[in-house]
Amino acid sequence: MITLYNILQFLLLSILFLPLAIFVILVPKYRLRTLRRLGFGLSYVRKSGGKKTLWIHALSVGEVTSALPLVSGLRKKMPDVQLVFSASSRAGARVAEHLLHDKVDCFIPFPLDILPVINRFVNVIQPDLFILVETDFWPNILAVLRRRNIPTLLVNGRISTKSMRSYQRLAFFFRPLFSSFQALSMQTGKDRENLILLGVDKRQIHTFGNLKYDTDLYNASGPMSRLSFNLPEHQLLLVAGSTHKGEEKILLQSYKKLKKEIPGLYLIIAPRDVDRGTELQALASTMELMANCRSHINAGGKDLFILDTIGELSSLYSHADLAFIGGSLVPAGGHNPIEPAVVGVPVLYGPHMEDFSEISEELVQAGGATMVHSGDELTAAVLRLLQDNPLRKKAGGAARACIVRQQGVIDRHLKLINEML
Repeated sequence: MITLYNILQFLLLSILFLPLAIFVILVPKYRLRTLRRLGFGLSYVRKSGGKKTLWIHALSVGEVTSALPLVSGLRKKMPDVQLVFSASSRAGARVAEHLLHDKVDCFIPFPLDILPVINRFVNVIQPDLFILVETDFWPNILAVLRRRNIPTLLVNGRISTKSMRSYQRLAFFFRPLFSSFQALSMQTGKDRENLILLGVDKRQIHTFGNLKYDTDLYNASGPMSRLSFNLPEHQLLLVAGSTHKGEEKILLQSYKKLKKEIPGLYLIIAPRDVDRGTELQALASTMELMANCRSHINAGGKDLFILDTIGELSSLYSHADLAFIGGSLVPAGGHNPIEPAVVGVPVLYGPHMEDFSEISEELVQAGGATMVHSGDELTAAVLRLLQDNPLRKKAGGAARACIVRQQGVIDRHLKLINEML
């Protein structure tokens, strides 16, 4: 498989090299990053004394935030280990440098999966262990690491229903990739079962839970203050995180009804795609709601605030009275409800939580979350929780207790990492 992959890659690069090179040269945002991903300017000096080097890689913003508790735990419990961190996307790299600057020894771009480039990166970094967070599987880097007997570990692994269909269709490609890991740490038992169905040896697979269960234990930076967001004082906050197109209209319609019953309610929308801030501002205006964007004006608007920036949502949840998880009223698979739950905030979401089905079901069963199927159900659920303080506090406590029961994920990972080094 790896031989065929490299032959096809060589043929495609031979055909597309010139137009790709012209595109990279003409587009400034790709020019420097592409050169760096090819290994230009790459340097890293291993410290003396036989200290181990861990190379941790995350695809983008979501995976970087998932990695934060693990990196913090490694730095706290294994201070002598050298940590090298890479991210594939520009946004992920920015967030990593912002969140992990005091925990990581070196940030590097993730190499393009071209054999000579991979060999250069591995020669320079000389990792003793490669840790991949959640996803971003590339054949050459895994093959090179395996040939050099450098152990590899997948952490926070998950396989959604949609991904499973793709993996099964292309099993000839994905089975060798998964099997190349010395160990795979999956979030849930269902994820483990899916790997076994794909033909991965069950002795390689561990079920350690979601890294974000330990977010509050290993996040030393703490939440940003309410003042730093310039939010209105003494108002109830409904934070809608990681929303998708089609959901915001439902949320805004519900919010207009809720404001008539609870004048002190204030809405914050954090779109999954931060480039949609101006679009949402215009949508709010059509409903006679005045909104400000965090990226334009560093203060909340008269009626609502649009958090169109990267890396601030998890901190904002700590100020919320209620949280809505986006990607769930539209068929987008939902997003992770752990961040609001772990700080004791009751959680609401729609029926499309397929990507986080076990976590969302556990929160509902514990009484810390409510599933709604429409804008009307959302309005009724918000009214019920905000008009009954004891009920809201009980739900928030249940949400946090549900997460705390699952904690210990980082310690389980650290034990495995120690064994692999």
